[in-house]
Amino acid sequence: MAAGQPNQIKRKYVFRPSLTFGLLLTTQSLLFAQSLGNETSSFWLWDLLGRLHPMAVHFPIGLLIFAAFLEFHTLRNFNHPLRHGIRLLTLFGGLAAILSAGFGVLLAWTEDMGGETLDLHRSLGFISAALGIALLFSLRKVSGPNPKPISIKLFRSLLLISGLGVGLAGHYGASLTHGENYLSETLPWNQETEAPESLTVNLASFSASLSPEQEFQLATNVRSVFAHNCYKCHSGAKIEGDLRLDEKEFVFAGGENGPIIFPGDPSKSELIRRISLSKNHRDVMPSKGKLLRNEEIELLKLWVEKGAPWPDGVNQQSVYRVAELAPRNPALPLSQSGLENPIDLWVDNYFQKEGLDWSAPVDDRVFMRRVYLDIIGFLPKPEELEAFQLDENPNKRKNIIENLLQRQDDFAQHWLTFWNDALRNDYTGTGYITNGRFAITDWLYQSIRENKPYDQFVKELLNPNEKSKGFIEGIRWRGTVNASQRTEMQAAQNVGQVILGLNLKCASCHDSFISDWKLEEAYAFANIFADSTLEISRCEQPTGQMAKTKILWEELGEIDSAASKAEKLQQLAEKLVQPANGRLYRTLVNRIWKQLMGRGIVEPVDEMDNLPWSQDLLDWLAVDFVENGYDLKRLIFQITTSRIYQSQSIGLKSQELLTAEDFQFQGIVRRRITAEQFSDAVSALVHPLFEEKEQKFKPNQLLTEQLPSSGFIRASLVANNPFLTALGRPNREIVSTSRDSQASLLQALELSNGERLSIALQKGAKTWAFQYESPSQLTEEIFKRALLRNPSEKEMEVALQTFGERADPPEIQDLLWAILLLPEFQMIY
Repeated sequence: MAAGQPNQIKRKYVFRPSLTFGLLLTTQSLLFAQSLGNETSSFWLWDLLGRLHPMAVHFPIGLLIFAAFLEFHTLRNFNHPLRHGIRLLTLFGGLAAILSAGFGVLLAWTEDMGGETLDLHRSLGFISAALGIALLFSLRKVSGPNPKPISIKLFRSLLLISGLGVGLAGHYGASLTHGENYLSETLPWNQETEAPESLTVNLASFSASLSPEQEFQLATNVRSVFAHNCYKCHSGAKIEGDLRLDEKEFVFAGGENGPIIFPGDPSKSELIRRISLSKNHRDVMPSKGKLLRNEEIELLKLWVEKGAPWPDGVNQQSVYRVAELAPRNPALPLSQSGLENPIDLWVDNYFQKEGLDWSAPVDDRVFMRRVYLDIIGFLPKPEELEAFQLDENPNKRKNIIENLLQRQDDFAQHWLTFWNDALRNDYTGTGYITNGRFAITDWLYQSIRENKPYDQFVKELLNPNEKSKGFIEGIRWRGTVNASQRTEMQAAQNVGQVILGLNLKCASCHDSFISDWKLEEAYAFANIFADSTLEISRCEQPTGQMAKTKILWEELGEIDSAASKAEKLQQLAEKLVQPANGRLYRTLVNRIWKQLMGRGIVEPVDEMDNLPWSQDLLDWLAVDFVENGYDLKRLIFQITTSRIYQSQSIGLKSQELLTAEDFQFQGIVRRRITAEQFSDAVSALVHPLFEEKEQKFKPNQLLTEQLPSSGFIRASLVANNPFLTALGRPNREIVSTSRDSQASLLQALELSNGERLSIALQKGAKTWAFQYESPSQLTEEIFKRALLRNPSEKEMEVALQTFGERADPPEIQDLLWAILLLPEFQMIY
């Protein structure tokens, strides 16, 4: 190998942007975030670096305090053998203090934090960083062979003060995360012996003698408290202390230490004593998780005081919200000017009730980028945007949506990702080689491409042919398999989750802790997918009881338990897709709504018993979908042509806010493009990311006609790899119906120094350099194709200063990399 080649090879795989474009990236990200208002999500990289603060802050604390400890051993001999170790600890501790302070500033900014404790923590952090800088300068003074005594004293003083400073700053940081009395509350004299007083329960609302209706209401609420707080340890699935609280007879029987309730006397009831203890008491209940709220404690006291009534029928009353099964077709609100789409009428009705205003429609550039990415997964070309902007047809937005929906293969290749995730279909992975798993890609692609009616789509999944059998066949794992993971139970769980928006995983092992579904019901549903009758296992222990054969809802009909598996599947398919099963179609329209709007009408989308933000909109969409031929493309058209879809997007600071109980719908939620969308955009803008040998599914071999070529291999047709995994493609050995939109450290590493992207940038930069000699023309064209706009004056000025008279590949590479990391590129606004 010739001299110099190793460095060239390293450069090939290790990409580092120039300082100029690093500053361009930083400036653009901050300005772009600020321009979007206070509710926007900050740039993902700042979020990520800020969240590294809790991890990074431990380094200066440990390193500097340990260095100070070792320094005490060298007081009589500065040139002690420990000196080299102290220098290293001090060097890295000082650098870590500076870095941690920077991360802390980002964390406070991106999380919008405040308060006196934060102010004190931040001040101490800045002081620690300043001491770290001074300490590093002092370290240089004592690193020579004969340091001056004054330098030694200064170094030791700074080291001691720095150690104390970072320790104190760390204490107040812990106060932010764990509470101001985190340490002091463990001291004996700070122990609470009584629970706080009740805040909300009004005892006067109950008379001396309860009516039958009041007894039923009171007992139902008590059972709800037990279900949400106690069943994990005290129900049929798990019995600690010989105590069960899920049935009347067990509640009053008590546990291993006798009765826990003395009707009429709360002071003698062990249940009341335990739930009233402080959280640090060894006898407090619940012993795991959160304590009962004050109003829950008072509710139980009231119940015992009133004689602990438990009328017949209480156990049949669900303590969880259960969505209606039947369809419901609410009457549309009165039509209004400017709201032609029925969806907008329902949204306007919701806005009026919530006191919200409509936001302005997005401009043509934002609309085109949004609708192209949502329907076909591509960025629009600059010439397509220009033609659209020049079009004066008032219906041009409807027309472009219709045109995109008619691009059969672009549509199918984009939506293939959505359905592959949901149906856990992949091109390689566990089970495919050993015939323990079957791909459904050919069937799935043709179904999406042909816009197969959804009722037929579901029928062919549940009562499959050879090409569609992979979904309910599941994965035949090798070796010993848990009873809850046998293929029949996999089928029940996956059909429940994907098609019915129902979580049966808990009920596949024991009676569910999160719903009313029982183990016997889960096995009865799984029995439909079995060749022979299943034996019920509870928590992996065979019970000797054989499962029945039933659909989860009796209203949908019966399954012949004596029929063959094929006959049972045919019966199941026919009964589940009937219009009377409103749940199936609510689940589907909710999934499509989330895919296009960023948040479901119900969240999470796999838990359709949760409360929707608009029951009327959800019900109307489901009925409208059925009445119009189960047409998925029509549903997408209906949503994307609505005013609410075409309005300004809403930024959320955290993904958790999407599932908050008090969520208030205000419009389409801003979201990050998927791994596949990002990959396709890079392949179109820079250079193809994937080679032909990586393409695992080839539609050209499936169809007779020649398909139009995008000029590169789309990511949806490629097996999972480290690049796609880093950007968020899930492991498809399990059902995945939602992707995390939060950035991760793995993504940051892959985008900043990943081999695949680095090679594509190097090759793409050479192509751009060959096509455009003029730096200004090149910069303008890159911005147009990547961001659908011209560069600003500042952006052009920075680019020209960097390029000089000629744009060389290394600088072009840096510009492309910087643009790929902009929020403007990575987000759907």
